[in-house]
Amino acid sequence: MNFKKYLVLLAMGFALVGCNRVQPIKEVVNAPVAFNIPAASVKQAIIESGIDRGWIMTETTPGVIRGELFVRSHRAVIDIPYNDKSYSINYVESENLMESGGKIHRNYNRWVNNLDVDIRKKLAVLAAASQ
Repeated sequence: MNFKKYLVLLAMGFALVGCNRVQPIKEVVNAPVAFNIPAASVKQAIIESGIDRGWIMTETTPGVIRGELFVRSHRAVIDIPYNDKSYSINYVESENLMESGGKIHRNYNRWVNNLDVDIRKKLAVLAAASQ
């Protein structure tokens, strides 16, 4: 009988851990860009990284790229201000990602993290090529 109780408690514990689908919204703030990379190359690295990950990338104003991602019934919108010294990834809005009170579905954070990693890789390649 005690074994069944422990098994039920263990199953409930796993269920509660699986319910933690929302996390604080991830924002990338002033990620540094290596010296000798012009802003135009930073822009190109951001756009290419976004497109490779399925984001629709549009320059809304000089120095700001808007990214929009559609995954099934979900939509995420970000702004990426950039220059030759740094870039940031800022949350703008979303649909069907449970955003509330500064928290959002963990998939959004995964998408932003993957984009950030790809941008950093492209910028590292550019920095190595310029030396």
